[in-house]
Amino acid sequence: MKIGIIGATGKAGSRIAKEALERNHEVTAIVRDAAKLQVEGVAILEKNVFDLTTDDVKGFDVVVNAFGAPFGEEHLHVDAGNVLIEVLKGAPNTKLFVVGGAGSLFVDPDKKVRVIDTPDFPDMFKPTASNQGKNLEILQGTDSITWTFLSPSALFAVGKRTGTYQAGKDHLLVNSKGNSYVSYEDYAVAVLDELENPKHVNERFTVVSEEA
Repeated sequence: MKIGIIGATGKAGSRIAKEALERNHEVTAIVRDAAKLQVEGVAILEKNVFDLTTDDVKGFDVVVNAFGAPFGEEHLHVDAGNVLIEVLKGAPNTKLFVVGGAGSLFVDPDKKVRVIDTPDFPDMFKPTASNQGKNLEILQGTDSITWTFLSPSALFAVGKRTGTYQAGKDHLLVNSKGNSYVSYEDYAVAVLDELENPKHVNERFTVVSEEA
């Protein structure tokens, strides 16, 4: 599989790239600054996400959007998402996979209360969560591309690769200790599992893992 990863220098993107390489996929890092790339064995496309064209992406089976908006410019999550939707409209054989956030997950059975709406949700993360949620809403209203959006657990942390996780759809999950946690490493496992065996086409899902 030919996989392009936007944001391959970040915590999520770099681990997704490593997991993909270990599974013998062809990986291209789509990055603004190739000097910051710490993953070996990948091809490099040094380009800003906002400058990507259909020609840049049509050779990939999937483009992973692991773009991280700078603090204070969280609206760029929406802007980048919109750019990719437009670019991929001309590449019908290329799927979009979005590294999403947990803030848009629901905590009640009726799907009325999201994680971002809960009293303890930190104010500093609300702009990111809100804009990642808007990106998801736009995708849910789009039928011109094929996409998947993966929300992590509430605590998305650098940890260990256990290789196992539990998956859900739109509700926040907790592990055996009652914690909503997933390591970047196990998140990457879930990404590649989905790409190799798609179960969530044009929908969002979420994962939780144990703290190793």
